[in-house]
Amino acid sequence: MAVITSTPGVGHYAALSGLNVVTNATNSNCGTIYCQLKPWDERSVSSEQVPGIISVMQKRISEAGIKNASVQVIQPSPIPGVGSTVGFSFQIEQRNTNDDVHSFEKVVNSFVAEANRDPSISKAFSYYSAHTPNFNLTVDREKCEKLGVNVADVFTTIQAYMGSMYINDFTTYNRTFHVVIQADTLFRQFVSDIDKYYVRNQSGNMVPLGTLISYKPTEAAPLISHFNIFRSAEIDGASPAGYSSSQTLKALEKIAARILPEGYAFEYSGLSYEEIQEGSSTFYIFLFSICFVFLFLAALYESWSVPFSVLLAVPIGAFGAILTLIFLPGITNNVYAQIGLITLIGLAAKNAILIVEFAKVRVDRGNELIKSTLEAVKLRLRPIVMTSMAFLLGVLPLAFSTGAGAIARRTIGFTVLGGMLAASSLAIFIVPVLFVLITQVSYGSKRLAYLQAHHEELMEKALKVEQQNIDPELEYEIQKSRDSNKTVQ
Repeated sequence: MAVITSTPGVGHYAALSGLNVVTNATNSNCGTIYCQLKPWDERSVSSEQVPGIISVMQKRISEAGIKNASVQVIQPSPIPGVGSTVGFSFQIEQRNTNDDVHSFEKVVNSFVAEANRDPSISKAFSYYSAHTPNFNLTVDREKCEKLGVNVADVFTTIQAYMGSMYINDFTTYNRTFHVVIQADTLFRQFVSDIDKYYVRNQSGNMVPLGTLISYKPTEAAPLISHFNIFRSAEIDGASPAGYSSSQTLKALEKIAARILPEGYAFEYSGLSYEEIQEGSSTFYIFLFSICFVFLFLAALYESWSVPFSVLLAVPIGAFGAILTLIFLPGITNNVYAQIGLITLIGLAAKNAILIVEFAKVRVDRGNELIKSTLEAVKLRLRPIVMTSMAFLLGVLPLAFSTGAGAIARRTIGFTVLGGMLAASSLAIFIVPVLFVLITQVSYGSKRLAYLQAHHEELMEKALKVEQQNIDPELEYEIQKSRDSNKTVQ
């Protein structure tokens, strides 16, 4: 408690005796302390934020020299109900083997030791133990039969005195009370107190319980957990700075393939399981987004080839975003960065659409391909610069945000900022080249020559179509403007 109260940034704490929050087990030799931190405004120093507080606590606990206990400072799961801690949750399962709990403990300890040697794994630990002191009680059933004692009465007596037993309820003073019997603390402190208990036989005589039971000290596991019906041990830990969670999970799999003997297997649980399940869906989300943009552009341009000149500009924005994530410390490729990458598909395509749309209209009217592309670039350069600058300035508050949850906002902000910088500065030079190359391949030299040969006819048809699509009120305003110009002249 002295370590917690003296740690900067900790406001209050609450201790629960007998609860292991990681394994959700209730054992007499476990305990959990929940720490409530001070408000965010009062924790301006990095050492008073969550990673700093955890490292300070762990260092002070190590310096305190606690020998007979294993103390771990862990951060709770960011998603309530999914896992108990931040980091990975790795389940070692005993499947096709007959090893006892002690052999299982050796396998778990060797795995944890090997995991802590790997640089991509930090603070791997497991609460599985098979060396908790216990007593092995044996009931002499033959002697019970000779003395006329029911075996069920023997177990009921042990439960009632050493543990507790619910009898009934009774109501008095308008309140309901539970009746629970149990031996007083003085008479259940030691296992030898069983010799003081008696059980009634069929003749009505009291038989000392010590004559029917023998006991000896032993070591066993205080809790044997199962995962998917197999005996299991949970290993928890985190990813160190500079390593992603996917790298940590891959390292765990390599260690498992090398360390686990035959008959053992592994699975993920908690947040790690969700990450593995959702990791494959990220690819389909990106694929669906690109397909949607492609179909939208194909309908817009009425062409299956021209949209590629727009979509090929998307990797430029993604390259800028990934480059930003690599060179910025503290920003990793997490789910927030992936949201930013999906946003960049539309934002990077926006600049390319502005150029390609104008260039394609001119090419379809019979203008020369390269000339049309250069004119489109000149006409749309100003809107591209204006919209890109407005967007980049709007993202700056998100990229340089502070306060609680700032890392999530900064990750999205810097991902989009780096991607848009690359898309705005490089794509305006690459998109025209892509449009020219793709148009030459898709249209072909004969079609381009035909369009240029019938340039005047195509222009007249385009003007007629535009006039037919003009709203009558707008046409009246245009004619009125022309008449006024003639009067002035």
